Amino acid sequence: MAQLPLYRTAEIGNFTVGTPEVLQSFFEHVPYGVVFEDDGDTGYFYAASQDGILDALHIYNVEDVSDKHIPNHVLILWDDACTIAELCVNDYIHAVYDFVEQAGYCRNGFPEAQGEWLKVENRVLDDELLDKILSRKPT
Repeated sequence: MAQLPLYRTAEIGNFTVGTPEVLQSFFEHVPYGVVFEDDGDTGYFYAASQDGILDALHIYNVEDVSDKHIPNHVLILWDDACTIAELCVNDYIHAVYDFVEQAGYCRNGFPEAQGEWLKVENRVLDDELLDKILSRKPT
């Protein structure tokens, strides 16, 4: 099955887990964007609009990352239509926002769905769901 092409819009090379860092990706022509943040204790991926945060996805607790001393390559990827955003660390997709479906997914499904923006309750991202999202016809 053909997959949607994804494009790198923001990146951090040689990122060390636990080092406070913010990586964001917004566009002038769409009303939303995404932000990756490591605050020194946790890593989160946010969906945001001009009015603030729409959703938050937990990526990691710094204390639980066994190889945090190894530098990482962090990317934010988008599809052509700017409706799907992904957080990719070392060539592995950790989280996805689907702005058409108003859904956010991450590998541990945390936190539970809440807030008015979200329309999908199951937030666990597995490879099958990732393939389904990336196989969707462009909007």
